[in-house]
Amino acid sequence: MTRADSPSAPPLASAPAHLEDAIAPRDRSVIVLLLISAFVVILNETILSVALPPIMDDLDLAETTAQWLTTGFMLTMAVVIPITGYLMGRFTTRQVFALAMVTFTVGTVLCAAAPSFLLLLLGRIVQASGTAVMMPLLMTTVMNLVPPSRRGQVMGNISIVISVAPAAGPTLSGLILSVAPWRALFLVVLPIAVIALLVGLRRIEDVSERSAQRADVLSVLLAGTGFGPLVYGLTGLSSGASAEGAGGSTTVSLLFLLLGVVSLVLFVWRQLVLQREERALLDLRTFSSRTFTLTVVLMVVMMGSMFGVVVLLPIFLQKVLALSTLAVGLMMLPGGLAMGLLAPLVGRLFDKVGPRPLLVPGLAAVVVGIGILSRVPEQAWLIVVGHVTMSLGLAFVFTPLMTTAMGSLPRRLYPHGSAIVGTVQQVAGAAGAALMVAVMARVAAGTAASGGDHLAGVSDGTSAAFTLSAVLGLVTIGIALFVRRAPEEQPEAGQSPDEGQAPELAETGPEAH
Repeated sequence: MTRADSPSAPPLASAPAHLEDAIAPRDRSVIVLLLISAFVVILNETILSVALPPIMDDLDLAETTAQWLTTGFMLTMAVVIPITGYLMGRFTTRQVFALAMVTFTVGTVLCAAAPSFLLLLLGRIVQASGTAVMMPLLMTTVMNLVPPSRRGQVMGNISIVISVAPAAGPTLSGLILSVAPWRALFLVVLPIAVIALLVGLRRIEDVSERSAQRADVLSVLLAGTGFGPLVYGLTGLSSGASAEGAGGSTTVSLLFLLLGVVSLVLFVWRQLVLQREERALLDLRTFSSRTFTLTVVLMVVMMGSMFGVVVLLPIFLQKVLALSTLAVGLMMLPGGLAMGLLAPLVGRLFDKVGPRPLLVPGLAAVVVGIGILSRVPEQAWLIVVGHVTMSLGLAFVFTPLMTTAMGSLPRRLYPHGSAIVGTVQQVAGAAGAALMVAVMARVAAGTAASGGDHLAGVSDGTSAAFTLSAVLGLVTIGIALFVRRAPEEQPEAGQSPDEGQAPELAETGPEAH
């Protein structure tokens, strides 16, 4: 039963306009709890990056082994996120929240107490399983609880979580590691996760539509053998491109990539068949919405270009400029904070003017910021300026993209839409990192072959990769020109975009404004 169908909820048609736009106190508390929980789990994604060297020393690990603590996390996210659409349709909001936070908490305990690498890796995999559920749950809940006229503002708050948590992770990790061992990273996160879990179990109520469908086992298997190997193959290509004599590793990565592509083709075919019986694990009728499809394409190109910058910039700062991990974390912090502080304002502007007036200048600022970074300046302050410029531009992009994509769907497709958005971010990010690192490695190898210095080659390669990222940024500006505001009224829950009219068609009908 949805909020609109609740016996205690007054009929929307008879409510005054200002009450229709209001968010009930209980709904507000649910959103706040989910925001806090999402902040904790996303912070955990990046908090371990700076801790890898001390973990390697403590557990006597090689770099290639320790890297699985981050690679395994990403692979688990890629496998679990596509299944979240089914989970949110099959179980109550409280049950899905409990599943996410209990799983994350158990994984955190395992990580904090792990005496060996295998148990630590297991803990990270369990953590990632909970993290993968939280963001789609948050987005779906917001879409169900918040009136269309307020969604931009609330999605702006979600953007704070998305931007500040990853930026604060390395900085917080560096500060904690300066006074405590690496296990303290998990001990700091653990009590916050437990409190969020206990409070959430008392306060969160069901706000989504549910069905009694059973999970299709073949779809689950195809999702796992599709998205997981795809991300692994892309990540392996980026790692192999930056390593010497990695021909065997590249071959293995290509095989995993091929397995992922074939499995995904079969997965799509299976979902198209199951949709006829309303049994799809991931409902692809979301792409019947032209606005949703366009925003997802924009997200793919943007994440592909941006993630390469996120991966390569710390490498350049540490290898070429010889900065410490803490210094690098502090340099990245202003951009994340600027993005977070600007996000609420962007959300309110979106509610007034729609996506296009925000996306175009925002993406232009991103291109300018990457353009500054592409010159790979040796002055730290100029790198901070470029990163902050890029981050401020992203602040004008994330909220309009997410809100427009989700707002273009009928209510019953919200869980599937949020799952697709999350999956796209993982796959496009991995692909972007592979592409940019490959460009950097190829240019660096060319410099070395001509007798140049290795660090000069890394600098030249980073500049070339960032230039390519800026060019892709120009492509996103062109795509953004075609993005329009999603209509506020969607088809009824029982009607799919295939039946009658697609969501966009409401804009051209007699009731369009």
